[in-house]
Amino acid sequence: MDMTPGTPAAAPVALPDPVRATPAAGSRLGPLARLAPEPMKVVLNWGRRYSLWVFNFGLACCAIEFIAASMARHDFIRLGVIPFAPGPRQADLMIVSGTVTDKMAPAVKRLYEQMPEPKYVISFGACSNCGGPYWDSYSVTKGVDQILPVDVYVPGCPPRPEALLQGILKLQEKIARESLAERYGPASGRPSTAALRSGLVEPPAAPTAGKGER
Repeated sequence: MDMTPGTPAAAPVALPDPVRATPAAGSRLGPLARLAPEPMKVVLNWGRRYSLWVFNFGLACCAIEFIAASMARHDFIRLGVIPFAPGPRQADLMIVSGTVTDKMAPAVKRLYEQMPEPKYVISFGACSNCGGPYWDSYSVTKGVDQILPVDVYVPGCPPRPEALLQGILKLQEKIARESLAERYGPASGRPSTAALRSGLVEPPAAPTAGKGER
């Protein structure tokens, strides 16, 4: 650029006003849809994908396979899965491994409701999926999906630790492409827990002592 005296200064270039792109429906993040772009969704899903704190609900022999998957031979912590969360309020993933009975179902549901959002569920084993060999028992819940929304089913009786690793990878693929608006929005097609709940046998009420009893 010639800066010699007497040379007229160049006129400023008029730039067009930036046009704000409207995010697609699949890239929205709940109430922050207008502020969170697509890269934000990728970063958040990446963080959830590789930091899954597991709350294990070991109810039967499938729990032994879960413990084997967390040990050094299979070591699912290398996939970003941290076993044995201190409690449901620190957990992201519930793995129900074993036979769910009608008496135990309210406790499973209560602990699931104490987990913060977003949360995920893996049904591990035939008993948790559909009742397994005890599906015709009067006291066995015919699948944990009757009380909880399940994300991944792992078949087997009992399934090997490699099957659990594959189920975790499938869940991570699902987390990587999910949208929180689609998962928790009012128009979400995900069935609610109340819609999935069946007629469970409630525990009997505790007897109360009368005034005249000692």
